[in-house]
Amino acid sequence: MTIEKQISQGIMEAMKAKQPVRLAALRNVKKYIIEAKTAGTNIDELPDADALRIIGKLAKQGAESAAIYRTQGRADLADEEEAQVEVLREFLPRALTDDELADALRAVIAEVGATGPQDMGRVMGAASKRLAGQAEGGRISAKVRELLS
Repeated sequence: MTIEKQISQGIMEAMKAKQPVRLAALRNVKKYIIEAKTAGTNIDELPDADALRIIGKLAKQGAESAAIYRTQGRADLADEEEAQVEVLREFLPRALTDDELADALRAVIAEVGATGPQDMGRVMGAASKRLAGQAEGGRISAKVRELLS
């Protein structure tokens, strides 16, 4: 079952179970998926890699918002954001450890035939697609820079 279908099914289950936080989080994801499907070319179903990218972005934004709310003394809003982020994380693959990330990037570097820092763009393009949802772009970039040096 695709992630898009899992989200739709999750919305129905959240409505039946009367889970407002879960419902709000999943509806937000569904909104962004629909926008992505209708932007430019009209496609029937969004590929899982694109759906994971959307969910990852929303989870990151939610975590940042929660941190801001905490610094402003708004624990009620922070708690709600964190609860929604937890719902989103159910759909994301497990984050890679530093060793796993390094191993995956070594494989990408070998695959594209990168030899030095001048090949960083080619490595980043391939690595970003392959590791979508498993590691943040900044973390990937720092590790690639370290491995190519």
